[in-house]
Amino acid sequence: MTAIQEIPLTTITGGSSTLGDYSGQVLLVVNVASKCGLTPQYDGLEKLHEQYRDRGFAVLGFPANDFAGQEPGTDGEIADFCRSTYGVEFPMFSKISVLGPERHRLYDALAGDQDVRWNFEKFLISRTGEVAGRFAPTVTPSDDELVTAIEQQLAAPQP
Repeated sequence: MTAIQEIPLTTITGGSSTLGDYSGQVLLVVNVASKCGLTPQYDGLEKLHEQYRDRGFAVLGFPANDFAGQEPGTDGEIADFCRSTYGVEFPMFSKISVLGPERHRLYDALAGDQDVRWNFEKFLISRTGEVAGRFAPTVTPSDDELVTAIEQQLAAPQP
């Protein structure tokens, strides 16, 4: 297991988790927000999750309130909003910080010494737990660049 897969996480319902729980899968880690101009991307993220999950793929949502206060709700409010508004079934995690001194260790590992640019920045994680790609917030879930990268990772041999 890689170091990134061992970082402790909390699910949006309060359970303990790690990326290691998804070992052998291709993951798309996204910092999400409910009151952002990019929030409609939830719909496309859910479609990606549904389209590829049987091939070993998962979208993982990490709510963050770091950009203009666009994720002010509690975990329960966020979960309800995502389900009722966008039908989100992909795994969601407890609200974290992706910037500054309170930045979660996961985002330290994903972004390194670079800042996350905005809500809905996407990190593609390979089946072996390595960062395989980083996509700007404006890259939509249906963008050819992202879809091609996901398909390439899914085509890689399982560890």
